[in-house]
Amino acid sequence: MNIDSKESRRERLAALLIEKSYREGDFTLTSGRKSDYYFDCKQTALHPEGGYLLGKLLLAEVLAMGESIHGVGGMTLGADPLVSAVSVLSYAEVLAGRVNARPLPAFIVRKKPKGHGTDQYLEGLANFPTGAPVVMLEDVVTTGGTLLTACERVAAAGLRVAGIVSVLDRQEGGAEAIAQAGYHLVSLFTRSSLLKAAGRG
Repeated sequence: MNIDSKESRRERLAALLIEKSYREGDFTLTSGRKSDYYFDCKQTALHPEGGYLLGKLLLAEVLAMGESIHGVGGMTLGADPLVSAVSVLSYAEVLAGRVNARPLPAFIVRKKPKGHGTDQYLEGLANFPTGAPVVMLEDVVTTGGTLLTACERVAAAGLRVAGIVSVLDRQEGGAEAIAQAGYHLVSLFTRSSLLKAAGRG
């Protein structure tokens, strides 16, 4: 399949997400809520083609947020493959001589501080100057609670969250909570748009 265009990449990614990451049934989410579907983005993000497509589409959204963005980060474990893919592909774009390309370093937010050494929440801080504007990446947004906690830790570490990009917005109040906290959220898919892009809507 030709994946040179953004739309074709989006369609192919949707198909992979439905195949590998999307399950219908009776599930209890991290938030404690019940749901008739479950979305495990890691299954796609850790697939070679899936990781590439996620990296390309997330990178495009990050770059669209402005030239001041210094890098990307997210909460472990869901965001780990996403920030790695975006960072590596950003440098590949530089090597390829793409217009407006620039290397974007990545960081990861721990759920608990290291407990030794620097005892910090963030890994990768050495690649960021104090006050650098960054974009947070997230696999799925439900209530937004975990993501907002991660943003607080990023701010406490001296970086500025300039935007958030998620793979899936479950449309269960998370986007509203994130907006109320003063952050701008962009999502690649909602449930309905994911099913539609994969030809199931």
